[in-house]
Formats: sequence, C-alpha cells, structure tokens
Amino acid sequence: MNHALHALHALLAAALAVAGGAAAAVPVPPAIHADGVPAIPAATAEASARYLEFRRAAFLGWDPQNRSALIKTRFGGTDQLHSVQSPGAARTQLSFEAEPVPFASHAPGDSGHLVVQKDIGGNEFFQLYLLKDGRLELLTDGRSRNWFGSWSRDGRLLGYASSRRNGADMDLYVLDPARPGSDRMVAQVSGGGWNISDFSPDGAHALAINRLSINHAVLAEVDLRSGAMKVLTPARGRASYADARYARDGRIWVLSNRDSDFVRLGKLDPRSGAFTAVSREPRWDVTDYAVSDDEQVLVYAINDGGVSRLRVGDGAGANLRQVDGLPDGVLDWSIGQLLQIAPWGEIGLSLSSAKVPGDVYSIDARTLAVRRWTRSEAGGLDLERNREPERVEVASFDGEKVSGFLYRPDPARFPGKRPLIMDIHGGPEGQSRPGFLGADNYLLNELGVALFLPNVRGSSGYGTRFLDLDNGPWKREDSVKDIGAFIDALAADPALDAARFAVYGFSYGGYMCYASAVHYSDRLRAASCAVAISDFVTFLENTQAYRRDLRRVEYGDERDPAQRARLAEISPLRNVGKIRIPLMVAAGGNDPRVPASEAEQIVKALRAQGGDAWHVLARNEGHGFHKRENRDYIFWAGIEFWKKTLLAPAQ
Repeated sequence: MNHALHALHALLAAALAVAGGAAAAVPVPPAIHADGVPAIPAATAEASARYLEFRRAAFLGWDPQNRSALIKTRFGGTDQLHSVQSPGAARTQLSFEAEPVPFASHAPGDSGHLVVQKDIGGNEFFQLYLLKDGRLELLTDGRSRNWFGSWSRDGRLLGYASSRRNGADMDLYVLDPARPGSDRMVAQVSGGGWNISDFSPDGAHALAINRLSINHAVLAEVDLRSGAMKVLTPARGRASYADARYARDGRIWVLSNRDSDFVRLGKLDPRSGAFTAVSREPRWDVTDYAVSDDEQVLVYAINDGGVSRLRVGDGAGANLRQVDGLPDGVLDWSIGQLLQIAPWGEIGLSLSSAKVPGDVYSIDARTLAVRRWTRSEAGGLDLERNREPERVEVASFDGEKVSGFLYRPDPARFPGKRPLIMDIHGGPEGQSRPGFLGADNYLLNELGVALFLPNVRGSSGYGTRFLDLDNGPWKREDSVKDIGAFIDALAADPALDAARFAVYGFSYGGYMCYASAVHYSDRLRAASCAVAISDFVTFLENTQAYRRDLRRVEYGDERDPAQRARLAEISPLRNVGKIRIPLMVAAGGNDPRVPASEAEQIVKALRAQGGDAWHVLARNEGHGFHKRENRDYIFWAGIEFWKKTLLAPAQ
C-alpha cells in the first residue's frame, strides 16, 4: 500500500473510532471553507478511496545528458518532477516542493540546465527557476506572471514572456539561466498573448506569436539585438498560427488553419508570406508535431474525432506511416511540446485513455515500435473494467450537428434505467475527448451513473467554422440550446432515466452548468458548477488584466453599452430566479481567471430566494484543485451531493 493510501486509511480508522459509535465524518481540510455542505461520512471516503489513488505520468522532455525521460507525477500531495532512466525503470524524484510543479524543461546541448515554471497557491503568477540538487533558484522577478517560451539551439539562452512592466502586456525577454539577473527585455509589446516560439540557429533572431484568439494570431520575427519586430503573416484575413519553428530551408514550420477549416502543419515563407501545407489529412486538426534537428524525421498528431492519431514520415512530409502500437487515447496536455524527438531519434509523448491514467511512451522513428516507460498505479483497481465511451451525434435546434461521448455503466451490474450526469468542458474552446475519467470512474463503476461529455458548438476539434459558432454575446446561448438538444436525445435512450439527469461543469463549463440550470430546471435534478462564471460583466471586470482582452474577443466587450446589456441579460446571476434545482458551487480563493466572487454572488442570490446551494471555497487554490486533500474533499462532497439529489428517490 502506498504512503498516501496508508495515511488515508489511518485517518478514516481514527474517524471511525469516535466515542459512542456516532457516525464518523471526514475532517474538513484547513484551507477549505465549506458552507451549507453536510458532514461527509467517513464511509463515503472509504468506499471511494481507491478511485482517488490513480496517478498520471506526463512526459515533459528528454534529458540530453543521460537519455532519461523527464516526467511529472504525484507520489505525495502534489505533482513533482521525476526522472525515468529507461522503460519500466523506477521514478527518481527531482523536485521537492510544497506547491505543484506543472512544467519543466531540460536545455538542449551540454549546459545541463533544468528550468522549472511554478506558481504559488494556484495564483498563476508563474516564476521561472533553475533546479539544482533538488532546490529552486529564482530566475524571474518573483512578482509578475512569467511564461516559458523556448530555448536557444545551444541551450544557453531561454526566451519567455513577462507581465512585469505593467501587469497586462506580456513583453518578450531572454535570460541566461547560468547567470541569475541576466534577463533583459528584447521587445516591448501590447497584449497578453505574446511569447517566444523559437530562436534562429545563429541566435540572432526569434520567432514570436501573439495569440489574439483561438482563431487569430500574428507571427513575427524579433531582432534580439535591436528589438526590431517584423510581422511575417498577412495583415488582412484572420488565421491561427501556433508552435512556429525555424526550418532548415529558410522557411518556418507552423500549425495554422490558413486557407482551411482545419489546422494543418505546414511551412510559411517569411519573404512572400506563402503558406504550404505539409500534412495531408483533408479533415481533423493537426494538434502537435515535432521535427528532428536534421529534419530527417517528422511526427505529428491529428485529433481524429477526439482520438490522437500519430503519423511519422520524413521532413518533407513524405512516406507517412500511422503509429498503431498506442492505445486509442489522447495526448496528455502540458505547457510545452507534447511530442519531442530526442537527439538520438526516439519520439517521446504521454497519453491517456479509458484504461490508461496517463503514461509515458516512446516510438522508434524507424520501426514505429512503441515502448511504455511508465505504468501508473490506480489504487489496485482493474483498469480493464473501465468502460469505453460511445460517440453520440445529434442535430441541434438549427440543424447543426453536435456530438459527445457517452459512458454507460455495466448493464449486468446496473440493470434498468440509469441516472446521467452531463459533464460540460471548459475553454470555451476546449473539447471533451476520450481520455481517462479519473475519480469519476467511481460514479460509473460503483454508483451506476452514466456520464455524457458533450462538445457543443464553439468546441475545438471540429473546424474553424464550428469553433466560431458561439462567439460574442448574441451567439453565446446557442451553445446552451445544444445542451437542450442533448437532453432531448438522451432522454429517448431506453437505458437512461430522463427523470434523473444532472449537469456538471468546470470553468467555462461552469457557466454552461449555471446556464443549463437556468434554462432546463424542469428537466434536471441538480447542477454542480466549479470555478464558474456567474455574471459575464463582473467576470470581465475582475479577471486578471493580462487575459481580459483575450476573453473579450470570445464573450463580448463589457465596455460597449449594447454588448454589456446583452452580457448582463444572458448571465446566470441575472436569471437566478429561474433556477429551481439544488446547486453545488466550488471555487478557488486565488483564482486569477474566474474570481471566487463569481461563486459567492450566485450562492447568495440563490439562497435569498430559498434555493439550496452547497458552497466550497478552497482558499489556497487557483483555477482548479491541485492539492490532494482539497481535491479529495471536493470529490467526496460531490458524491454526497449526487447521492442526495440524483440517486435518492424523487420527492
């Protein structure tokens, strides 16, 4: 039994030993403020404990010094860095922080630098550090928001973006990690979407991308000596550009939806501005790619209806072969490149699926042989029991086709009509994909609750046209109507109980959760909404300055009177009188994206009209719950909420 599970059992045993045999409750973590939440029975925690014991291993890169894989994984309360020397080898811990370490990168070449990006309490004011002998040495200013960009080819310089000048604009900087205090601004910019994407081979220039929205970006080249910036993409027209890198032929590798409904991998000519596609797929986005230093090997991933499919070929995009030795799953997210080719030719990645919590794999570029480097534990559970999803497609109110993934409980164990929770993704430009369900497998496997993960209009992965269908305040509620179409279709499923439907949502999905409660209270039993926008106007006024303009492009501009009026009109807070079902509301006290006040104001309004609201505030978390004790408590509170509202007989 691992240390975390042993500690949990000890805690539960102590709780069960209370005097007089009274029903034992799980202690509320010190940083949690639980308001209106009943005591969580120790039995609930005990029953679900193993489902919380899964861990993930996320690939962060190769160590050029010893050919090991750098990963992040959790053995205690937070994700930390580990090194794995070979497939199946032990994980050697490298960082030992109280806070999670979400990202790190080894420098190329022989410098041996390992740079870490980390914040405090989820506030997202990330700092960059040099990791030496398990200790972090601060490289940035310790106050502003800093975001890792790219290494120079020799690993001597690191490019990044920082808000230190005014808190809003992400200016471009370079530093030498070997010399703390060497950082210097190389370009002063306007906007919160800038970062350095690559250094030229001679180190004199850098590529920089300004992300204005998910479908609009500007690619520029910066002279690192003078700071002069030359825009390389056309001034007219709107297209996305991402992950730009210098090619050996003088052109620029880049992912773009230019002249296409889908994102393609191609090359941009910096002189003429011409874009030539290299990937060949007529449909589906190219999500990630890597090219070897000598450009003899190219690997890229497409998002095939949610599943990651890998292609390997030469640097011209010829002789492409599909990698068949990986599970049907999803490349795991990280801040840096999801695919990396080592100097010795091995392709590294991490992937999750219904039966893989998240593990590191490598691919031999010549033979396409797959090797699994980690085998993440899952509390001793048999992962082969986990249910694979089925894809459901429906026509929405206007005929637009929308789809999602339906996970059904085992009918042999749970006969009859089953309750259902609709779990709405965030973003709003996110996408529900068939990865690992994590602790939610407890709902599916032990409580017999079906789960449906919808992709409403505005979700990524289905083309630029589909992605734009919810933009602005006047189209916003069209995506909410898509939820209504899903409810209609799923209610007609003979294996589902339409009288026991509920919704869950996180981040923008939390807004969708509130909005579903507003529009479909007569068809839902309950709604659990986390780090959620309750009022678009107050959200836009209070979100951090560095991201406000990016959100205005998506939702609308609260400074414009007509848009402000429409944003207020569609905000759940202004329509709370239509919510007639119980809510569970969770928030992070340090959330820079959706301030905790968004949760507080809707809880107050709902209770003022006699509504039922459970409110959980994690004071030491940001936009998400990353500390083990907080995450577990919120999950247990959710189980109790669903038991009361969804699984109990109708009143």
